Amino acid sequence: MEYRYYITTAIAILSLQFLLFNFSRTVSWLLNLSAKSRKIVMVSSYIVANTLIILHVTRTLHSFRTVALMLALLLFIFFIRVICIAVYTVFKRAVDPTKLHQWLRIAYLPALSGLIGFTLYNAYIPKVEHYQVTLNKPLETPIKIGMASDFHLGKLFGSKQLDNLAAIFEREKVDLILLPGDIMDDNVEAYLAENMQPNLEKLKAPLGVYATMGNHDLFGAEKAIYDELTKAGIHVLWDQAVEIDGKFAIVGRNDELVKTRPTTEQLLKEVNTDVPVFLMDHRPTQIEEHSKLPIDIQVSGHAHKGQIFPANLITSLIYRLDYGYEQIGNGHFFVTSGYGFWGIPMRLGSQSEVMIIEVKGK
Repeated sequence: MEYRYYITTAIAILSLQFLLFNFSRTVSWLLNLSAKSRKIVMVSSYIVANTLIILHVTRTLHSFRTVALMLALLLFIFFIRVICIAVYTVFKRAVDPTKLHQWLRIAYLPALSGLIGFTLYNAYIPKVEHYQVTLNKPLETPIKIGMASDFHLGKLFGSKQLDNLAAIFEREKVDLILLPGDIMDDNVEAYLAENMQPNLEKLKAPLGVYATMGNHDLFGAEKAIYDELTKAGIHVLWDQAVEIDGKFAIVGRNDELVKTRPTTEQLLKEVNTDVPVFLMDHRPTQIEEHSKLPIDIQVSGHAHKGQIFPANLITSLIYRLDYGYEQIGNGHFFVTSGYGFWGIPMRLGSQSEVMIIEVKGK
């Protein structure tokens, strides 16, 4: 198991205590509870939520998604309460405080429902981001690259979303498709149960469809995932490089969970770097190092742009580039927020997306 799960769990426990306090105060305010009832709500919420966390941490109960959903909802409850406090502070002198409290209580649940609906929309309705770059190397004809990562194919994200992605790539008339990791959500159980292969096979491009393995593709089911992707017509680059018609090269690195993976510099020894080099590296951890190598374009994912605010503040501290595009030296670096989502189908401060990169030569 990755260290990030332990870190995430520790942050979750600390955040939970604060959010539970806010939850009990919010419920007490909404229902105008007595002092005794407030204590009952507070104690009960602390016992139930912390018991769930303990069961999850001790692996007595596999409840990651339940814990994640609980934290997200508690966070949204906090956000709406902050907004209510701000509205009350601004208008309390102009409006009778008693009536203002009543109006805010009436508006609270619709506002919370609207926020939850917005996070679901961001998770399931992707935006399409367009970029244009000019390389410092010759390129016979411009290439339009379609890039998407972090599908996390599973029970909550599957066939319908794959069909939508295929339609986007077809509409954009992409020449090449790059999928830098986390295609599956840990295993192929849901993928096989829902028979997603015909849907995944719809991802097509004249110059091919290429993928590499992300961390969630390497939790023990990597061979099965590799086989299923290959059956669907996707070229999985397992720490290797290919040259396409002498026009450009694609390098695919496994996620850093593979401790024996070659360095990018080692992989480039087998590559003709006189032609444009496109690198797929799931995590954007070595961007500065790669900017000093003859890499023209790198595509990455993994960070999800934090997925739910304020986690994006953490990812922006961890990575030089946690989302978007930046040119560093002669290299062009792209990090997507991901086409799917991790854990729960909610996004706040981020949105599922597809990147379309139009590439021209010098």
